Amino acid sequence: MFNRKSIRRAILLSLSLSMLFVGLPATHVSAASTETHILLDGYELPFSAAPTVIQGSTMVPFRSIAEALNISVEWNAKAQTITARSQGVSEATTVILTLNKKQAVVNGSVVNIPIASVQLKGTVMVPLSFFSKQFGAEVAWDAGAKQVLITSPQQSLYRLGFYAISSFAERSYVNEFDGVAFGWARIQEDGTVTTSGKDFYWPKASGEVSPESIVTNAVSAGVKPSLMVFAGDRGGELTKMIEDEQLREKAITDIVSLAQDKGFGGITLDFEGLGLTGDREQAKQSYTKFVKQLAEQAGPANLKLSLALHPLNSSYKGYDYKALGKIADQLIIMAYAYEGEKDPEPLKRVDEAIKLALQETSKDKLLLGISMGSENDQSISSKIGLAKRYDLKGIAIWRIGLIGDTVLAKMNQSTVRESGQ
Repeated sequence: MFNRKSIRRAILLSLSLSMLFVGLPATHVSAASTETHILLDGYELPFSAAPTVIQGSTMVPFRSIAEALNISVEWNAKAQTITARSQGVSEATTVILTLNKKQAVVNGSVVNIPIASVQLKGTVMVPLSFFSKQFGAEVAWDAGAKQVLITSPQQSLYRLGFYAISSFAERSYVNEFDGVAFGWARIQEDGTVTTSGKDFYWPKASGEVSPESIVTNAVSAGVKPSLMVFAGDRGGELTKMIEDEQLREKAITDIVSLAQDKGFGGITLDFEGLGLTGDREQAKQSYTKFVKQLAEQAGPANLKLSLALHPLNSSYKGYDYKALGKIADQLIIMAYAYEGEKDPEPLKRVDEAIKLALQETSKDKLLLGISMGSENDQSISSKIGLAKRYDLKGIAIWRIGLIGDTVLAKMNQSTVRESGQ
């Protein structure tokens, strides 16, 4: 343990050392103690070579950034050229760079660049401003913090919104999404499906606006509505239902019939709490069996199947992503509530959740769940940025009713609906 005198000496020494650097240029302050970082959408990006300044221009590793922006990269060692192809929102871009030349070929036309690309220790380095001009990314160099700041360009993503009872005030936002999951049904304590339970129930009409009209209007706007069925396992009701053959078959029949009768185009299961305790492998098998049987009835009825799942780095271990990814049309990673719902979710935990999911199933099956109960208009950009970085199918916002105009604007700056509407 340190005594008070030791602590006081350490503080004084720290202050004295810090005074030595006052007034020095930022680039001289601590090349040894301060590393250079690249932040993409506010979250650190690993890179193959550290950014450097050449003739006043900030040079960055091309491949590291390009691939994180979903730009394909090809290197021709013989010709000493690097070819990058990007499918933007409005048009495709093809760029060919030749080492040590101050020119690039962009979509067949020759353009000048401020400084020639170079190869340092096997890594091709290009001017940072190049990404902004050719691929639409916003870039900046913070010399004091030694940070390269990049905001990814707008990208087409599938956008799913959750609609709950308290979403009514933002019902006009429904048309901002490709799909909306309406949470109006649940599994009750006796293991049966209900639309009149607590928290999740069929809402009453408000004047001329009925739940049926909201769904119908969504379809007219090109939005794919799905019936969301919620179940928790706090009292063991979920486990009871999925392990009891008769209850399981009745629930499946009721869910499919309800979705068809009410004009939905899909079913979204939000079955939470499996695998916290007890036999986790049994929970995985039982839930997978339920989903498989549901898919067998939903498929012929032309109902798409989506599953909202706890992330693999959570405490709930009752979800087999690999098996479920082969059955369902899409999996929603509920990467939230790690630290409660008071502050933005830690980006490292969300990043880890995505990586673990990608080890089990393909990216075109995955939606990153983002809870507006814990995020804000700043952090939402970073979460969407991670979905874009890993080229996931899309994002799923919990929930309509908590979004607000500012967050909606952020979402629209970063993404466009996959349907293009």
